[in-house]
Amino acid sequence: MKKNKIIWVQNLGKVSYKNCWTYQEELFQGIIDQKRANRNTNNFQETKNYLLFVEHPHVFTLGKSGNMDNLLLDKARLAKEGIEFYKSNRGGDITYHGPGQIVGYPILDLDHFFTDIHRYLRTLEEVIISTLADYGLKATRSPGETGVWLDVGTPFARKICAMGVRASRWVTMHGFALNVNTNLQHFEHIIPCGIQGKGVTSLEKELGKQVPLKAVQEKIIRHFAEHFTADLRIDLVNH
Repeated sequence: MKKNKIIWVQNLGKVSYKNCWTYQEELFQGIIDQKRANRNTNNFQETKNYLLFVEHPHVFTLGKSGNMDNLLLDKARLAKEGIEFYKSNRGGDITYHGPGQIVGYPILDLDHFFTDIHRYLRTLEEVIISTLADYGLKATRSPGETGVWLDVGTPFARKICAMGVRASRWVTMHGFALNVNTNLQHFEHIIPCGIQGKGVTSLEKELGKQVPLKAVQEKIIRHFAEHFTADLRIDLVNH
């Protein structure tokens, strides 16, 4: 089978978590349905790949293996703070999404790239590590903890990018959340990713200035193409 290395980039702008989740599921299920159909017909149709960029309103999401004890607010306080909450079908524990954060949802048919979820996560991390290096930050992985960190192995270890994915039949959804100009105070209402004793940070905090989201996104696209050996194209269709 010829591998389709084209990834269509869709900039969704500011979209609620629920609506974006629904849209992800539509693309995700469409790819899976096409893969099933291809096995049962001679009329083979190539599956597509997508990378969605979105900025969510304030929301906490809990992964399927997460612990509700890591949410430190009750429903009344959530409503007062104007923060939504969803139990998600991604991996990982609890995290925050909100303004000033770049959320990326790769919906890929890994049969076009490599059928290895561990490698997929490490490659996603490498995309963010390379992006942060463009800003002079030396980011790394933390052993046993998915995501991208600064100053791992010191008392000052802090997370700058959270990750959580779902995969079925080698099709992926959900993805990463990179703190760019994010208000980090919202992380005080949770135990981020269920990890005690480690902080969170943002590109703005590390550099001492705000950074244009579009510029960061462009770097992510470039490094995504590099590390996935893919051809990323901007999808101009309105969504």
